[in-house]
Amino acid sequence: MSPGYHNIRIGDYFYDLPDEKIAKYPLPERDSSKLLHWNGVDINDSIFRDLPAILSPGSLLVFNNTRVIRARLIFRKESGATIEIFCLEPLEPYDFEMNLSCTTGVVWKCLVGNLRRWKSGRLTATFTTEGVTRVLHAEKISSEGGTFMIRFEWEGGQISFGEVLEAIGHMPVPPYLGREDEQIDVSSYQTVYARVEGSVAAPTAGLHFTPSLLKSLTDSGFDTAELTLHVSAGTFRPVKSEKIIDHLMHREHFYVSQHILRSLKGRMVIAVGTTTVRTLESIYWLGVKCAEGIMKDGNSASVSQWEPYTRRSDLDMDTAVESLLETMKNAGIETLEATTDIMIVPGYRFRAVNGMITNFHQPGSTLLLLVAAFTGSRWREVYDHALASGYRFLSYGDSMLLQPEK
Repeated sequence: MSPGYHNIRIGDYFYDLPDEKIAKYPLPERDSSKLLHWNGVDINDSIFRDLPAILSPGSLLVFNNTRVIRARLIFRKESGATIEIFCLEPLEPYDFEMNLSCTTGVVWKCLVGNLRRWKSGRLTATFTTEGVTRVLHAEKISSEGGTFMIRFEWEGGQISFGEVLEAIGHMPVPPYLGREDEQIDVSSYQTVYARVEGSVAAPTAGLHFTPSLLKSLTDSGFDTAELTLHVSAGTFRPVKSEKIIDHLMHREHFYVSQHILRSLKGRMVIAVGTTTVRTLESIYWLGVKCAEGIMKDGNSASVSQWEPYTRRSDLDMDTAVESLLETMKNAGIETLEATTDIMIVPGYRFRAVNGMITNFHQPGSTLLLLVAAFTGSRWREVYDHALASGYRFLSYGDSMLLQPEK
């Protein structure tokens, strides 16, 4: 693959986004949002619930079924200072499910707000669940690159850390909404098919789906599949470097079963959301590693940020998937846990995804770069059309179906 990614300047991927174009709240009906359809040539406007009539026949829709956790914890010191801890990634136990199920202390990698007011010592916060008053403690263990390893412990009876977060945590709505989380976000900032807890940001393209629309897709003959990628807070991290090569991508955990891998073979795949795009493309590169004998037993299942640009491969998606399936079978792995730092920028050659459903992203963001990688220079035409046609932008905004005709 061309090394041109070294020269990509983030300044070339900015556009003017007026504040009034940003959707601060969701629509009352999820599937009533506007849908922009780009077929590789033309742009058409529609309503999201009309999706079954727009999709190419035979398409397989792949969803990310991750569930957003209440990852923001607010502590108030006796001095009156407010400290916010944003849980990013579990460390002890490392597994999301084990960590959230733990009824003793856990350790997470976190961001800390108002750090200068928390020099040392333990923070405490009191909360009540099922009529029982409990106390949560937080203690800094170490730091690394602007993040902190924080141990959480709690008193007041056996409950899991997941239950602690549900009781005292706040929904991690994006900072660009310019508001605190509210009761409406508890359900609205969650897809209707969210099942596996672990994300600290919603896979927002999926917020437009309703149970009735999912049924309509099935009744119309479309197949669906689910995988899991836990979205990191890094998805909101702005690109501050002049060149994209200097931006450090965030690591995300994903899980994929043999059953889902088999369903991908020989299909026209429509990814619901950029998180699903990154997962599917990462699956391809894991398959390449298996085919090359680099990943023999399911260990070291990871894709680094620039690996797709430095590793050459002419394998097609079906062959890559078959290689990954064979490795998983030989290792006795039904569901593979892996990590990816993959960064998809203009010049990337898509192997797994034929189309995508996604929202409208922030100027100069890695998500906009992913869209530009898929649409080429046409991304600006698509965004200009949306801005001129009254589309709502960002997480609670409208969406688009990018589905080039073959």
